[in-house]
Amino acid sequence: MNAGQIPTSEKRRMGHSTVKRMADWRVRLRSSARMQKGRMLIFGRHFNDGWLFKLAIYIILSAAALLYLNPVVYMLTTSLKQGTDLVNPMIQWIPSKLEWSNYASAIIGLHYWKSIVQTGWISIAASLLQMGSCAIAGYAFARMKIPGKSIFFFIVLMTFLIPPQTLSIPLYVLYSKLGWLNTPLPLLIPGLFAQGLKGAIFIVIFRQFFATLPKELEESARMDGAGPLKTFWRIMLPLARPALLIVFLFSFVWHWNDYYEPALYLKNGDFTLLAQSMQFLQGNLNAAAATGSSMGGSYFSLNESITMAAAFLIVAPPLILYMFAQRYFVEGIERTGIVE
Repeated sequence: MNAGQIPTSEKRRMGHSTVKRMADWRVRLRSSARMQKGRMLIFGRHFNDGWLFKLAIYIILSAAALLYLNPVVYMLTTSLKQGTDLVNPMIQWIPSKLEWSNYASAIIGLHYWKSIVQTGWISIAASLLQMGSCAIAGYAFARMKIPGKSIFFFIVLMTFLIPPQTLSIPLYVLYSKLGWLNTPLPLLIPGLFAQGLKGAIFIVIFRQFFATLPKELEESARMDGAGPLKTFWRIMLPLARPALLIVFLFSFVWHWNDYYEPALYLKNGDFTLLAQSMQFLQGNLNAAAATGSSMGGSYFSLNESITMAAAFLIVAPPLILYMFAQRYFVEGIERTGIVE
């Protein structure tokens, strides 16, 4: 039987079968498309843009955040506990009552307002001096042709390996002969010469940043008659704002938290920085616990809550500064390549 002799009923049956197969094929196609879309949504096109990868990243970041925030949260909650809460094993994080008097006692014991003013202006001044001098040194190492530049830079790098304590005796003798002891000068003058706390790190940061800037900028300035100093001041330094911010924040925090150098050079009490005041507070707490004395109307026992309140008062200003400068801080790290 040829094609022209196929009965009409058979043709209809074959047509229905074809339509059914086409419909089944469309259903399977839509099902496959939905599965593919779901797979893309979960795993992503390149695995690192799907929900599964993002969820894993969020979990890792949350765990890291908890790890770093745990000391701060512990400090804050402990600073608001009463003495009975400290010895109560049932109270771990949330105090039974907020004891704000711990902060009042810490402020009295730290001589907080006097100490924070002195610590603030010394930290800011030292950071600005260090930022400016290290920027000049970093620019010289990155751009200028100086005989023996590699040797000098190697010497700068070697200062990473020298503990600052090994230089304490000669520096103390020098500052004593100059009459600088019990003054802020030993904390400020080294920054004027690209030294001081972590000065070598800041030189490396600036060198790394200036080395990434195009040389055409200097060539254009040279063609316009600008000398090296004018080129640095008018062109290169304004472009180095991310590096300047990084160096200032690091230097400020390190000077703010430094205890070793202030304890070595400032001993007469005219200048007492917060790190020193913390040690004095702990000594006062121990003495008050032995004698049962009071200070400012608050019983001064050996109280971890007062110590934690004092510690939180000390770290609060750098934390606030970082919160306001966080976006610029991250941008500066990306541009300076400090993570490398």
